[in-house]
Amino acid sequence: MHNLVRIIRCGYAIFMNNTLTINYNNKPAYDIILEQGFAKLAEKLELLGMKNRRFMIISDSNVSKLYLTEVNRILCTISKEVYDYTFPAGETNKNLDTVSNCYEKLIQLSFDRNDVLIALGGGVVGDLTGFVAATYLRGVRFIQVPTSLLAMVDSSIGGKTGVDFKAYKNMVGAFHQPQLVYMNLSTLLSLSNREFFSGMGEIIKHGLIKNIEYYDWLKLHREGISQRKYEILNEMIWQSCLIKKKVVEEDPKEQGERALLNYGHTIGHSVEKLMNFTRLHGECVCIGMAAASYLSLQRGYLTLEQYHDIISTIRLFEQPVTAQGLNVVEIYEVTKLDKKMDSDKIRFVLLQEVGDAVIDSTVSKEEMLAAIRSIMEG
Repeated sequence: MHNLVRIIRCGYAIFMNNTLTINYNNKPAYDIILEQGFAKLAEKLELLGMKNRRFMIISDSNVSKLYLTEVNRILCTISKEVYDYTFPAGETNKNLDTVSNCYEKLIQLSFDRNDVLIALGGGVVGDLTGFVAATYLRGVRFIQVPTSLLAMVDSSIGGKTGVDFKAYKNMVGAFHQPQLVYMNLSTLLSLSNREFFSGMGEIIKHGLIKNIEYYDWLKLHREGISQRKYEILNEMIWQSCLIKKKVVEEDPKEQGERALLNYGHTIGHSVEKLMNFTRLHGECVCIGMAAASYLSLQRGYLTLEQYHDIISTIRLFEQPVTAQGLNVVEIYEVTKLDKKMDSDKIRFVLLQEVGDAVIDSTVSKEEMLAAIRSIMEG
């Protein structure tokens, strides 16, 4: 966190970072690029040996209206051919039906293993495109071009791909690493406040599980984050990517340490499903973090002051901490269907301290119910 500390003391302009390499099996696998536009995308793809290849841009109906034409034009400067497939926006369309439609288009166009898929959009687009890339012809190359804050700091990094199955979140998926993650930070300016701040759930999570200094930095820079100042967003996203890089490199297939990234997700996913995806993913993660923090408080890991500070911080970034209107027992029952179960036990992520998380398989039903009740109040 040396860059972060120096930036807090000295200002932003000197310490702009834009390239971060992710390793897989101890070898460089792909770069994360932070830019202010799409202009350098073609150059980066050419360096990866993708000149004169065919590209399929997969996007959703919201993002395609904003960026599809520009990205298509840029890809045309180096490609043999560029095609696109747009599906209706929303989590409810992250399913096997949409995957099937993608397969059909790829087959009709005779796409082969030399061709490349481009995921242009938020987490739904990235997860779905990655899964299509992992399974079409047993694996083709794909590029992540995330356009939401949540996708930039979370879902585009680490190679986890997947789709929902009958409203069960990410139950069908595969690990498949992208060739590049290209982030155009100017796309964040097009997000509504609700969409933008929902991405803060994953960012706050990074500080809570791994770095208290980063967590405190977020609170200090709330105004600049809210104003979407480029230098501040660059530093925030860079630091979150550093945290995720470290975790996914140590545990690329979520056999241990990487499960810490699920802080807030066990109960959050249940809330998301039971609310029929009417709340954004980041919002549900925040509700889940509130419950997990309460459980950490009850275990004696967090002080009451720390617990209230976490709740206040989530609210500071306009995120919910309650899920009124749902049934406590029903939320609990849905958590037992979560893909993070381990031998019939829920692998729950707790905070031993702010900035230090632990995976715990000893959380009892009574503790879970108490934590769920805590998000029904207030």
